[in-house]
Amino acid sequence: MSSAYGLAAVSLVVTTTVLIGTFGLRISRTTSDFYVASRTVSPLRNASAIGGEYLSAASFLGVAGLIMAYGADMLWLPVGWTGGYLVLLVLVSAPLRRSGAYTLPDFAEARLESMAVRRITSVLVVLIGWLYLMPQLQSAGLVLRTVAGTPVWVGAVLVAAVVTINVLSGGMRSITLVQAFQYWLKLTALAVPVLFLLIAWRYDAAPGPDGDVPPAFTERTTVAMSADVTVRVERPIAVVVHGSLDGAARAGPVMLTAGEHALTRDTAVTFPAGAAVPHVSDLPVMTGREWFTPLSGREYPLYATYSLILATFLGTMGLPHVLVRFYTNPDGRAARRTTVLVLTLLGAFYLLPALYGALGRIYAPELLMTGRTDAVVLTLPGRLVGGMPGELLSALVTAGAVAAFLSTTSGLTVSVAGVIGQDILNGGVRSFRVATLLALFVPLGLALAARALAVADVVGLAFAVAASTFCPLLVLGIWWRRLTVAGAFAGLVAGGGLAGTAVAWTIVAGPPRGAAGALLAQPAAWTVPVAFAVMIGVSLLTPRSVPAGVARTMVRLHAPETLDLDRGTWRPKGG
Repeated sequence: MSSAYGLAAVSLVVTTTVLIGTFGLRISRTTSDFYVASRTVSPLRNASAIGGEYLSAASFLGVAGLIMAYGADMLWLPVGWTGGYLVLLVLVSAPLRRSGAYTLPDFAEARLESMAVRRITSVLVVLIGWLYLMPQLQSAGLVLRTVAGTPVWVGAVLVAAVVTINVLSGGMRSITLVQAFQYWLKLTALAVPVLFLLIAWRYDAAPGPDGDVPPAFTERTTVAMSADVTVRVERPIAVVVHGSLDGAARAGPVMLTAGEHALTRDTAVTFPAGAAVPHVSDLPVMTGREWFTPLSGREYPLYATYSLILATFLGTMGLPHVLVRFYTNPDGRAARRTTVLVLTLLGAFYLLPALYGALGRIYAPELLMTGRTDAVVLTLPGRLVGGMPGELLSALVTAGAVAAFLSTTSGLTVSVAGVIGQDILNGGVRSFRVATLLALFVPLGLALAARALAVADVVGLAFAVAASTFCPLLVLGIWWRRLTVAGAFAGLVAGGGLAGTAVAWTIVAGPPRGAAGALLAQPAAWTVPVAFAVMIGVSLLTPRSVPAGVARTMVRLHAPETLDLDRGTWRPKGG
């Protein structure tokens, strides 16, 4: 794609976002405006805004990349991310809105009447928010590098700067308008190009991959390495190498033997037509038939699949930037209507990434070699359509990707800033604005320093932590009156500690091979039951620490709004 078209698309989205966001400055004055838009957001606008912030870089880029690399198993990601809202609808959305809280720590304090539980909830909100923010910022760098060749840090800093302007301008009111606009932009950015891709695929004379062989180059292809990689070759291939191969300088024909080979950044490798695509060492080499078949291509696939399902279905209700949205509805009925609309909007969007992943194995197989499968959505329009139409479609996809980073980063920043402003600073609008800087620039530093991982993998880990902490707290806090302060605290420590350790190990060192690696890479299957068991078990052993006002709180959570039981509910500092 021409860098001019790509930069024009980025500039247009950024400018529109800033203009819509600064409009929020005119209508945001009170603390309630900044935290929950004064609870006046209609279901359709709120559902569009939730779709805007929920459909992150993992949804826009990562799902297609993982489907391209791992096949049918990864279809559980969009199913789980959508189905999680069904669980949220049935168990959480209306009672949470009736609680009258502004943030998750507010709910924890109101339900359990404990500052200790509030503090640990605040810490977990910030950590989950930062874990979710890191891949958004890293992916912004990937997109800008793909379309304009800029260093990775440029895209991350650009997104951080734009989000800072929007959030400081008007808080929740401001980003609600921005995110609602960005959902429809992202849907358009995937839907329009995919129509042209399917037409081009239908009339393309190039054959698709055989069902019994791995992906292959359909024509003579030169692959340039954008980073140091180790690739795995299944059969010897005669190639032409210009650069460094296995630590030695090369400038001509080379026979790549079977096994692993190290290629350094800026090395160019030319493959003949029909050559099998070497895969980066941490991706499986799958035939077309294996790619279509569930439970293949990974170690312990059955465990990994069930753990992924559990994390995505239960983790949605524990994501701070998702929950804060339900505080903006006028009442519990509007919260339920919002959730139903969200299910519809997400279902429409998630039909599309699988098509990009499938076409990528045919028309952009070199991404399996470079490890940049997250870029398949950005690469395909120019590869299949070509010419001016391909350039314009690539620019549209780029605009959608930038919107994904901006909307999700905005929602996460507001949710984390709300907690920092209330629990660490003094509350009020001024504290919210200071907290915004802390909420955003810490993960920016981590994103620039940490090693790059597949964006959907990191987001999946954030879901696992959320499912292991806030899911038990919310489900038991809303539906089980015998939950005690000691039980809630112990469950949060156990679930958060175990899932957090697994996540830290995976991000820093990568999971080891074997059963231990599967348990660390997908921890939800064992950390969620442990968290529930600890929370219930300790509560049964400490019945005297049941909050004194639990009966009143449970009535407020479950009684119809027409009874007007919200009078006297908690209000934020500075409000």
